[in-house]
Amino acid sequence: MILGIGSDLVDCRRIEKVVQRFETRFINRVFTLQEQARVSRRTEQIAGYAKLFAIKEAVLKAIGTGLTGGIVWHDIEVFREAKQAPQAIVSGMALEFIKKQTPTGYKAHIHISVSDEWPYAQAFAIINLSPI
Repeated sequence: MILGIGSDLVDCRRIEKVVQRFETRFINRVFTLQEQARVSRRTEQIAGYAKLFAIKEAVLKAIGTGLTGGIVWHDIEVFREAKQAPQAIVSGMALEFIKKQTPTGYKAHIHISVSDEWPYAQAFAIINLSPI
């Protein structure tokens, strides 16, 4: 059973302008320290931030809330294990909202897909429910 679906398309040049204008203020507000560390090891850092931004936006759309009800950017953290697809972990108010929407006896799983082709980054998120 699907709880929510979200997608987002980001123009990497837009992210580049925001990073140039607000520098660490934007980066610290949107991305966790672990995400920042991972992007800092990349050659194409702007594309890395754009993909993470697209994933977070897609997850927010799948949740159905956007940045409302106390949900903040850091409530969604994207991580990736070697040779694995990226994963989104939710916490805080984002997790609470998903829990409220999940019927008793079910568990929510977030699946994401992300791709980029300069100057764009695109992400999809599906939250599905499976019986416990």
